[in-house]
Amino acid sequence: MIFTNVYTDAIYNQPVITAAQQCGNGDAVLAFDIFPENFHFQFDSPEQLNEDSFFLCDSAGTIIYQQTNMTQSQEDVQDYLNTIIQKIDAGELDDYTHPITDQDGNLRAVSYPRMDNGWISIITVPYANILGGFNWLSLFFISIIAIFFLALLGMTWRDMKVNARMERANETVQALGNSYYALYRVNFQQNTYELIKCPAHSNIPRSGTYSDLLQLAGNVIEANAYQEFLENFSAENIRRLVKQQTRDFGGDFLRRFGEDYRWVNARILYDESLSPEEVVLSPREVDQEKQQQLRERKLLEDSLEIARQNEASKQSFFSSMSHDMRTPLNAIIGLSQLAGQHTDEPEEVSKYLCRINTASRQLLELINDILDMSRMEQGMVTLNNTPIDLKACVEECLETFRYQAEQQGKQLTWDFSLENNRLLADPFRLQQILNNLLSNAFKFTNKDGRVSLQVSQLDSGEYAKYKFVISDNGIGMSPEFLPHLFDPYYREMRFTDRQAVGTGLGMSIVKSLVTQMNGEIRVESQPNEGTTFTVILPFPVIEADHEPDDASASEESFSLEGLRILLAEDNEVNMEISTELLTMHGVEVTQAWNGREALDLFTQSAPFTFDAVLLDMQMPQMDGCEAARRIRALPRPDAREVPIIAVTANAFAEDIAATAAAGMNAHISKPIDFNGLCKTLEYWTRRARNQQQEESAKP
Repeated sequence: MIFTNVYTDAIYNQPVITAAQQCGNGDAVLAFDIFPENFHFQFDSPEQLNEDSFFLCDSAGTIIYQQTNMTQSQEDVQDYLNTIIQKIDAGELDDYTHPITDQDGNLRAVSYPRMDNGWISIITVPYANILGGFNWLSLFFISIIAIFFLALLGMTWRDMKVNARMERANETVQALGNSYYALYRVNFQQNTYELIKCPAHSNIPRSGTYSDLLQLAGNVIEANAYQEFLENFSAENIRRLVKQQTRDFGGDFLRRFGEDYRWVNARILYDESLSPEEVVLSPREVDQEKQQQLRERKLLEDSLEIARQNEASKQSFFSSMSHDMRTPLNAIIGLSQLAGQHTDEPEEVSKYLCRINTASRQLLELINDILDMSRMEQGMVTLNNTPIDLKACVEECLETFRYQAEQQGKQLTWDFSLENNRLLADPFRLQQILNNLLSNAFKFTNKDGRVSLQVSQLDSGEYAKYKFVISDNGIGMSPEFLPHLFDPYYREMRFTDRQAVGTGLGMSIVKSLVTQMNGEIRVESQPNEGTTFTVILPFPVIEADHEPDDASASEESFSLEGLRILLAEDNEVNMEISTELLTMHGVEVTQAWNGREALDLFTQSAPFTFDAVLLDMQMPQMDGCEAARRIRALPRPDAREVPIIAVTANAFAEDIAATAAAGMNAHISKPIDFNGLCKTLEYWTRRARNQQQEESAKP
C-alpha cells in the first residue's frame, strides 16, 4: 500500500490524498482519493484532548488532520509544527527531558511515531497535565494504604467508631456505585449537603447549604434546562418524593465541561440504609448513551417519514400509472375501431396504424421503466461493455432528437472535445442515460427553447473520465423538489401548461446506471431559468494500435434463412405473429401449443433437428421453465447445447432468474423486439454450431 502526500485535486480544487495498492499479481491498481476533511479519530476519553494537541502530517510535514485548542491561524500552526518536525529530525525531542515551548509560552512534552509511509503523528502534552496525573496517582496509592490500615485497626474494639464511619462511606458506595463523577448526601430537612465524591477540576466546598449548591449548578447547566432543574431538585420537591416513597427520580440535561456541553443524568436516590432525612444526589455523564438514543430516535423518525413518503409516492405513482397507461390504451382501442370503419380508405388506415404504433411504443416505454427499476432493485442489470466509438454512439442518440427539435421548433446544439473516441462501454445503457436526460430537457422546454449537449474528456490514460453536460432553458425545477429528483415514483406537480407524462422512474434509473458505472451525476436548476445535468463517467480507453482490424474482426453476415425452430406458445394471436415474422425471414417453424407438446416434439425428433427452442413461460399442462428443465435432462447429444430462449410477457427480475435456473440461455420480453430476437438467435445458434464443430473435430 502506498500513500501520496497532500496535493490539490484537479476536479474539485481541494486538498486530497491518494491511497493505492496493486491487486494480486495483476497490473490492476485499486486507488482511493481521500479528502482530509473526512479524517476522524476516536479517543478513549472525551476529555483526552482538552489541552493536548494531536497532529497528523504527511512526509513533507503538511498537516493532514489536527485536533487542538490552538486559536492561531492555520499558517501559524503549520509554522509551529514545522519547527517541531525540524527538532524531531535533529534528534532533539527523543525523550520528555527536552520539552518545547508552545505559542502561549507553556512547556509541552512531545511524542511522535513515524509511520512506514513517511507520515508522522505528533502529540503535545502540557507538563502541567503530566504532573497533575502523577498527583492523582500518588493520592490513589495513599488512599489504598490508608484504607488497608483502617481495616486492620477495625479488628480492634476501640476503633468501632472508625469502622462506623467507613461503613457509612461503604453504604454510600453501595447505593450509588463508582459510575458517577460526583456524589452528594443531601439533608433536605436541614437544607445542607455533604460532598462525598468531588467532580474533577471543581472548587465546590466539601459541605454547605444545599440552596447554594443549586445556585452553583446554574453556572454549568444549560440555561434552558436550569429552571426545570431547580424545580425538580429543590429541597421541597425532595421532601415530596420521599413522602411518596419514590426511591429513584431524575432526568437528563446538558452540562458544560470546559468549553463543551455534554449530556448528564442526575438522580435522587432514597434508601432506608440512609438517614431518614437524607438522600443521595448523583450526577453521571451519559453523553454517549444519550447521543445514541437521539440517533436511534432520529433514525426511527426518519424511517417513519421515509415510509410515509414512499407510501404517498407509490400511491401517487399508481394513480399516475393508471392514467398514463389508460391514455395510450384508449388511443389503441379507439384508433383500431376507426381503422376498422375505414378499410376502404388505405390512407386513413395507414394514418391510424401509425398512431396506434406510437401509442403502443409509449405504453411499452412505461412498462420498460417499471421492469428496469425492478431489475435494478434485484441487482439483475449487468453492463455489456464492448468497443465503441463514443462520438458515433452519442451522435446516434442525438439523431432522434434532431428530428424532434425540428418538429417542435426548438434549438438543439452539441459539442465534442475528445482526445480518445475509442473506448469500452455499454452503448445501450449509455444511450439510455442520455435519452432520459435529453427527453426530459425537450419535455420541459418551451417552443423556441434551447437544449445543448457537451461531451468532453477530462483526463487521459488507460482509464479516462468523460463529462456529459445536458442543459436547457426550460421551466426548471423548484428547490423543494431537487432533493427528491432521484427518488423512485416521485414527480414534481406544479401549476404549468403541460401535463407530466411518465412513471417517475426515469431519473431513478439514470442515477442507478451512473452509480453502477462508477460515475457521478449532479444537477443545477432554477425555476423558469432551466436545468443543467452533469454526468461524469470513467471508461477504459482503447489505444489506436490496439484497435481490432476491421477485416479480421468482421464475421460473416448472419441470416435466419434455413433455421429450424421449435416454437411453444399457447396464445393464438401471439403464435400467428411470431410464426409469420420468423417465416418471412426463411425460418422453418414447428408449432407447439403447450410445454408438454414442445417436450414431446423435441423428444421424438432426431438429434440436432432444431437449431433453437422458443418457449413461453406460462402455458397449460407444462410451463416453459419445466419444459426447459425436462429438455436439458434428456439423454441425447443436443439436449445440453440447443439454445432455449424464453419469449414471454413475464419480464420481472425474478422471472429472468427463474428462466436462467431452468437452463434457458436468454430471455426476450413481449412485445417482441424482432431485431433483438434476431441478434439473440444469431449469438446462441452461432455459439452452438461452433461447439458442435469443436466436438466433431476431436479424435
